[in-house]
Formats: sequence, C-alpha cells, structure tokens
Amino acid sequence: MTDIINNRYDFVLLFDVKDGNPNGDPDAGNLPRVDPETSHGLVTDVCLKRKVRNFVQLSKGGSSGYDIFVKEKAILNKQIREGYEALGINLSESPKEKKDGEKRKTKGEAQGSEVEKGRAYMCKNYFDIRTFGAVMSTGANAGQVRGPVQLTFARSIDQVVPLEHALTVCAARMEEKTIEEQIGIQGRKFTIPYGLYNCHGFVSAPLAAQTGFTEGDLKLFWEALLNMFEHDHSAARGQMSTRKLTVFKHESAMGNAPAHKLFDLVKVSAVSALPRDFSDYKITIPKQADMPQGVTIIEML
Repeated sequence: MTDIINNRYDFVLLFDVKDGNPNGDPDAGNLPRVDPETSHGLVTDVCLKRKVRNFVQLSKGGSSGYDIFVKEKAILNKQIREGYEALGINLSESPKEKKDGEKRKTKGEAQGSEVEKGRAYMCKNYFDIRTFGAVMSTGANAGQVRGPVQLTFARSIDQVVPLEHALTVCAARMEEKTIEEQIGIQGRKFTIPYGLYNCHGFVSAPLAAQTGFTEGDLKLFWEALLNMFEHDHSAARGQMSTRKLTVFKHESAMGNAPAHKLFDLVKVSAVSALPRDFSDYKITIPKQADMPQGVTIIEML
C-alpha cells in the first residue's frame, strides 16, 4: 500500500464537560473519575477510544475496511474465527503448508503462518485494530497487534467537584405494588459543574506500516476526535465538546523532537478564580517559528 503514513505525529486534545459525568468509575458507584491526591478529573484512554470507535461505526456504517472489532455485543472470538473462514482456512483440518506441521496442534486454533494471515486480514477489515491494536490470541488466534495510535488519560486543568443529585419518579410500573411504594426517590445522578480536560496522543509511522494504517485512516481519526461528542450526547454526560486539537507533524517517521517538549508549548491557564466555561480559560498555541526544526504545527480546531 502506497498511502501508509510515513510521518510521526503528536497531538494535544482539549475537551470540556458542563453539568455531566464524562467518565464514571464503576468501582466508585459511577462517580466521575478523580485523582484522589489532587482532585483533578480523569477520563480514561479506553473511554475516548470508545467514542472514536462509535463515531467511525456511525459514519462508515461498517463498510468494507471500516468495521469495528470492539463494539457493543460483539463476540470477539467469533469475529476472529469468521476472519479465517473468509480466508478459506479450515481450522479443523491440518495446515496445508508443511512448515506449519502436518498435524494441527489444537483443533480450531491457527498456527504458524496462518496466524500472520489472520492478523493481516483483521487489520485490513477492522479500523480499530489497525488504529489502536488488539489482543486476538484467544479462540482461533490471530495474534496480537500493537496499534500506531495511542492516547493518555485525559486530566482536567483544574480541580473538579463531583456533585450528587437525587432522582424522583412520579409514575408506577408494576400493578402488583401500590403506587406509593413505587414513586419518590428512585436513584441518584453524579455530575461535575465544569471541567476542561487535556489529553495527549501519539501516532507512530513504523507501527502504522505494520498494521496498514493509511493517510485516509488518519484523516478519519482526526475527524472522529473533532466530532466524537456530537453523536454521543446523553443526560448523564451533560454537554461535552471538543475545544482544541493541536497536531505536531514530524518530517521523519521516527520524529524530530521529543513529544513532551512539544506538549509543553501548549499553555492552558484559567482567567477566572472559579472556571465554569471554556471562555474562563486562556489557550496559548505556539507559532510555527517556535517549533523545533522538522516539526510543523497544525491547528485542527
């Protein structure tokens, strides 16, 4: 493939939430995730990848090459097995290639060069595998893929204060119980008034060459970061929006400057003692003249 990316990228993503729960913690009753030492809010990389996957699934509709491997109600081992079936590899029979051995060690499990074929097929057909990677060494076994795109946890710029809200209902559901038993306080909801979150990301050209991650895939990934909250609205998440996406493009595949030095060039500071809106922050984006040699800054938003 001639359109595999051949540049390294690093990026800074800023998004905010107002009166919502950006990422509930199941170990804490679904309270918003918070660093207990600093009270800064956290959003996991897994949460953000989920939103990217959902956007791609909606925008591409599972079209060829853009299916999603990790999706709601998916059975991953089944999808791996179906990949081998599409390749015409019968995992119940002995491998056809002598170098893989005349007998199959485990019925229903790929071995030898079959694993590489399965891995290549899964990367080609599933956007999230060639983007984020995947562990597919279970079931039929298509090996493991280390994805070229990786994200950090997002951390709020300032401290956040989780709030708890009681929820009441006025209508009953069951006929066998009295109405009085079924109305009143029936649940609780957790939000934070406002939080601006900072996430760092990385795109590796050498790993892209291994998974087949293309320039078109990269363009779709940027589009997903810009729009991933637009079709993810819910009462629980409040109002969430992507506010800034700053990309650093390196001239070379291996990179021309350390990522952390580039990230430090993007300055975010509060101009209000109690930030409650994006306008309460000052964002300073460096100019091209401030960039290290071989690095181009691109303001996506």
